Amino acid sequence: MTESGSLVEERELELENAIHPQHLPPTTTSRSRLFSAFWIYGLINNVLYVIILSAALDLVGADVPKATVLLADVMPSFFVKLTAPFYVHRIPYKVRIFILVALSLFGMQCVALTTSISSRLFGVVLASASSGLGELTFLQLTHFYSPLSMTAFSSGTGGAGLAGSFLYLVATTWLRLSVRGTIFASSLLPLLFFFAFFWVMPLPDPHLASLSSTFASSARTPAYSLIRSEESSMTTSVSAPMNDDQESLHSRIDFSKSQSLEQIMESMNKTLSRLGPLFFPYMLPLMLVYIGEYVINQGISPTLLFPIEEMPFTYYRDAYVTYGTLYQLGVFISRSSSPFVRIRRLYVPAILQLVNVVILAVQSMYAFIPNVYIIMIIIFYEGLLGGAAYINTFLLVSETIAIEDREFAMGAVGVSDSGGIVVAGTICLYLETFLCAYQKANGRPYCGMT
Repeated sequence: MTESGSLVEERELELENAIHPQHLPPTTTSRSRLFSAFWIYGLINNVLYVIILSAALDLVGADVPKATVLLADVMPSFFVKLTAPFYVHRIPYKVRIFILVALSLFGMQCVALTTSISSRLFGVVLASASSGLGELTFLQLTHFYSPLSMTAFSSGTGGAGLAGSFLYLVATTWLRLSVRGTIFASSLLPLLFFFAFFWVMPLPDPHLASLSSTFASSARTPAYSLIRSEESSMTTSVSAPMNDDQESLHSRIDFSKSQSLEQIMESMNKTLSRLGPLFFPYMLPLMLVYIGEYVINQGISPTLLFPIEEMPFTYYRDAYVTYGTLYQLGVFISRSSSPFVRIRRLYVPAILQLVNVVILAVQSMYAFIPNVYIIMIIIFYEGLLGGAAYINTFLLVSETIAIEDREFAMGAVGVSDSGGIVVAGTICLYLETFLCAYQKANGRPYCGMT
């Protein structure tokens, strides 16, 4: 047996034991390893998504709406997250990791090595599916650990935005490296998932996670429910042992046990009934924030241009990449701010973000803001609102949803951001075209230049 195969089997056994804590020796979870693993998850899962959006203008050109790339980058992710609650519990986490790496690696290489727009968009679709499954997977994994895991994952996603957009800015704008070479190099980043999952991520600490009840449904949801506490030490208990028909966290996928149509419909109805209480408190405000920020990023920001001599850029395409970097800087700061600042009224950032949309849309049409630097400040502020809405939504879910529903809620609320982006992308297909045509008709042709 190879050394890598042995490591995988060894890790699988450890993770099986993680949901049977009575078999584990008394240990203390390493906070640094926990934070590092989930920060890597957030970073790598989102960084390719950000690089693709940063490269949108370079991939399709000035005449094609950048929302084309946005929709290819989010629709598969949205579909995965929308449908996953019905089947994802059948797929062990270790299998998901291999799927994530394969999809994202092959997808990014398609983007880098092909020349037609359709081939590039196909690669984007594969990377997007990986991102959707990854976000759902890692959010659900936080269910087994202390709230530090959620903070780390959120910070990592914010870091991904900053790292992806800034590295693309440096490589293609400052160093003038090729778009193809930059994207090809980024395709190797998903290999870090293996490192984080099999070597870095600690096992759930029995002082922070214990089996409190059996959580199973007709859809054969894994029978576990872990209680997390940041302050208190709790002893491990098993209130209901798992039986042969219930799947553990890392059990095999069993396709031999089929379900009748009636059972499938019953399972779907139960899932939909559990989604209802999550919609207005958590899902809708997060969706509105994402609609606002992606309408700005993909529909309005490509038109927020001034004469090239009035901007600190060499080419017009540099403004689009710079706006993306400033937005991601704001996201990173606010997604890492939860230990210091909490927002519990989730509709506040949603309303403020929609105000930003109105201001910048009016600016695109009438150019009442005198210089590009004020635009940059507004874009940065837009990122602050988006990141704050994301981390505070999921923290409120983890704090207010009953323990037996929490893992499901984490995955379900994750649909909101993708849903908002899909709506925004659809709007932007027409909005960018309208704004650019309006500018050209009024003597400002910059949106058609690169």
